[in-house]
Amino acid sequence: MNCSLLEQVYKDASLGYNSCCKLLECLKGKDNKIIGSVEKIRDEYSSFAKMSRDMLVNSGKTMEDESVITKMMSSMGILKEVLADNSDASIAEMLIQGLVLGEVEMEKRIKTASDDVSKDDLKVAKDFFKFQKSAEKELRKYL
Repeated sequence: MNCSLLEQVYKDASLGYNSCCKLLECLKGKDNKIIGSVEKIRDEYSSFAKMSRDMLVNSGKTMEDESVITKMMSSMGILKEVLADNSDASIAEMLIQGLVLGEVEMEKRIKTASDDVSKDDLKVAKDFFKFQKSAEKELRKYL
């Protein structure tokens, strides 16, 4: 069984979750209106990461988390952006850019998914794609 679609969901959801956690850490003690939306998005990322990881483990896959360097680069980029401008508009723009990159990749993978991808995996990928679109729309109100 081909699990590449589910592996991409796991990878993107894990990266999104870690990025949101780092962002919320940077915003701690600040009064940004966007914090509630970021928490909601973080929780959705967490849910998709857990679901896709569980499905992969149940199918016999061993999961590798993002490398320390990837996580560190992401954290440093977030910190740099927030230090430069921690306005809700700037934060929304940063998150939207990440979401759009993920959406494009997920849409390509869904469209080119092979016939040996399970219906469950495809459904999770499509649900994740819908979540990304919805999160992007939610964040646009802060621009």
